[in-house]
Amino acid sequence: MNNQSFVWLSQQIVSENSDAILFADREGTIRLWNKGAEAMFGYTAEEATGKSLDLIIPENLRGRHWEGYHKVMGSGETRYGTELLSAPGICKDGKRLSLEFSMVIVKGDDGSVLGTGAIIRDITARWLKEKAMKERLKVLEGDGG
Repeated sequence: MNNQSFVWLSQQIVSENSDAILFADREGTIRLWNKGAEAMFGYTAEEATGKSLDLIIPENLRGRHWEGYHKVMGSGETRYGTELLSAPGICKDGKRLSLEFSMVIVKGDDGSVLGTGAIIRDITARWLKEKAMKERLKVLEGDGG
């Protein structure tokens, strides 16, 4: 496979993926927003690209998010490099989502931090099911004791 074919293949994998795949620069401005992100969050690529990550971060969590984001962009390191992260997100229509994602710090040829990429999956249905099971277990344990 030549380099041009590899680039085309990579673009197709990112563009067409059902998981949200995005890239935000050092300032937290969205620069890449795939079809999965469009479906998950309700914003088209045209609406999201060039906007702040605040677009998908619940307002009450933004302060904590930006504190960590700027620390990572400054240091070029994250303790979450190989971990699957969980966080709430928000859609265009205001609906909250439960999300799991992996992230990667993207660096230039010279080693400078360009931003961060993320692959995000909506786990809201699973989270709600687990919450309901925990509540039911609490009730059952209360009845049994």
